Amino acid sequence: MPGWKKRSEMRILGKDTPRLDGPIKATGRAKYAYDINLPGLLQSRILRSPHANAIIESIDVIAARSMPGVKAVIITANAGDEMKFAGQEVGAVAATTMERAEDAIRAIKVKYRVQPHVVWPELAMKPGAPKVHNDGNVPKPNKRETGDVDAAFSKAKFTSKGTYTVAVRTHASLETHGVTCRWDDDTHLTCWASTQGVFSVRDELAGTFKLKPEDVHVITEVMGGGFGSKFGAGYEGVMCARLAKEAKAPVKLLLTREEEQLAVGNAPSASATYTLAANEEGKIIACDVKGYSCGGIARENFPMPFIYDVGAVRSEQGVVFTNTGGSRAWRAPGHTQASFLMEAAMDDLATEMGIDPLELRLKNDKHPLRQAQFKEGARLIGWERRNPKPGLGALAGAGRFRRGLGCGGAIWYPGGQGGSQCKVTINRQGEALVEIGVQDIGTGTRTICAMIVAEELGIPLSKVKTNIGKSTLGYGVASGGSVTTPSTAPAVKRAAESAKAALLALAAPKIGANTDELDADDGKVFVKSDRSKSMSFADACKLAPTGGIVGNGRFEGTPQRPDPLQQAGVAGAQFAEVEVDTETGRVNVIKVVALQDAGIILNPLTFTSQVNGAVIQGIGMALYEDRHMCQLTGRMVNANLEEYKLPGPMEMPEFVSIPFENPTATGVTGVGEPPVIPTAAAIRNAVLNASGARVNEAPMTPALILGALAEARRRANA
Repeated sequence: MPGWKKRSEMRILGKDTPRLDGPIKATGRAKYAYDINLPGLLQSRILRSPHANAIIESIDVIAARSMPGVKAVIITANAGDEMKFAGQEVGAVAATTMERAEDAIRAIKVKYRVQPHVVWPELAMKPGAPKVHNDGNVPKPNKRETGDVDAAFSKAKFTSKGTYTVAVRTHASLETHGVTCRWDDDTHLTCWASTQGVFSVRDELAGTFKLKPEDVHVITEVMGGGFGSKFGAGYEGVMCARLAKEAKAPVKLLLTREEEQLAVGNAPSASATYTLAANEEGKIIACDVKGYSCGGIARENFPMPFIYDVGAVRSEQGVVFTNTGGSRAWRAPGHTQASFLMEAAMDDLATEMGIDPLELRLKNDKHPLRQAQFKEGARLIGWERRNPKPGLGALAGAGRFRRGLGCGGAIWYPGGQGGSQCKVTINRQGEALVEIGVQDIGTGTRTICAMIVAEELGIPLSKVKTNIGKSTLGYGVASGGSVTTPSTAPAVKRAAESAKAALLALAAPKIGANTDELDADDGKVFVKSDRSKSMSFADACKLAPTGGIVGNGRFEGTPQRPDPLQQAGVAGAQFAEVEVDTETGRVNVIKVVALQDAGIILNPLTFTSQVNGAVIQGIGMALYEDRHMCQLTGRMVNANLEEYKLPGPMEMPEFVSIPFENPTATGVTGVGEPPVIPTAAAIRNAVLNASGARVNEAPMTPALILGALAEARRRANA
């Protein structure tokens, strides 16, 4: 099968193309799960435990069931069940209005036997702490050792030791989790879902209600963010369908902002103590690292050490359980945390050695593409301006506002996942319809599908329509791990190739040539060796049967059997310039240069949008986002978007997003995860370079900055 065209030959692919769904989103015509309003629609609310650790003694729903407008009450917890975090689900109701549903929730009487809880990992690790799980809060850690670590440390010229920490972050999706469900009859269910996985929602609902998968119709026309938290139907999806079945009416169940912060996942915290050793030539010869992650009631971890060649390694990695909501995948799971911890340790080692942190990275990074990215990024950011010592230099200056530069690197591994199925239909009017069940989670999948078909058929993009985000169409992968484009694009391309081949076969007798002598481009079907022998694409389409010409395509690549149309394993590097206000501790990110390998880039505008969005989230991780838990009550105290801080328009830097294509790339890949990985680390290291403040926690709040500045002054005067 033919591969992707060379960039010089591309007519539509490889060109900046605005998203096809931009107008409907900008004008409010896009139909999200919340916008589905059906005749007789009921509203639903979930009953949640207010306690971080409690045993249910009794539940009384009599008053709730008898309230006006209440159509269904379902309790999923039982007497004797243990609620392990504040916000855990107990049951749900459906009523004619939201107000009546909320009143019914308040009318349900639950008697709890409150138990001791622990919501801070540092307390959960102490002997005698309340147990989150029966086998304790700190399972046996994973240990490994490669090489002779002690011998390497004994030969080291330089060593550096530091403890680094990343706080819990919530996904904070602007569209909260939820669905609208309607039973068409007892065995057929339609569900409008805010999901990253149309087919995973379908399969979960089919399994729950013992239905055939083809009898569950899941629709995701558009959705407003998930970042790893919206793969299955979840409690809210299953309960919505159960309530609709019991009430014999359609039901809408979309979570409130508070619920979104409490109970649908988060990015776990991470902490590690790194001890690094280097020789006189600047090669790292040993790494001793001990770390843990805390994903609430769930188990999570992260790679350590990260990306660099560090010689002999001794690592110990554990988890800590707390009475808080469980973690879920969060855009590059574990890698953002790993990057911040490792890159901070790298800069601290460079400071101890008195060398340029970029030089240290280049000496200890085996990845040839990232080596090139580091060098080009240094040129673009003006690395020669960097302060030669933290806080000291012309860039930093001597006034209140100090500037500095920092960097960090990244790797991301997954490529595509097999199974995608696409259908392309060419009608007699010269238009094409591309159909595949994959959802567009806001990253431009719908647009890329249309671009591929337009490129392959040689027709304007305006002549291609898309039908995606429905489980009644060909299988599409869940959008996680940056697998959507490398899994979908090959299937779409092959479907378009198949449809084109059938069209060329119809045109061949009219042109007087064999099918394999023909091609289509620029609105024509022609003989490749003599373009004067041709007919218009529109006239060729008139030869099609009434139902049009149909082409089908599949993608079956796996990491073990890679497909040449997709690529796995991409590298990236980022540089940040920041300004630190030494009187208030506030950090302003001035500029971020992001260089990212993404295989063959099909839509540069989408690439830029994805990278810029990743950088924004990295700024949030570096400076703002932090879930605050009250140990006294066991509750999250900033379960909103007022006190849970996110970067806004005033916090935006200058973005320089560079598509750094691997010269050997033959396939496409996704760019959702990779560029979010090193941003926070680059900002942390820029803060160090600007001010001399060694801040080892993210987010780097003004209080932490001021404390680190005071410590830096103390060290300087010692």
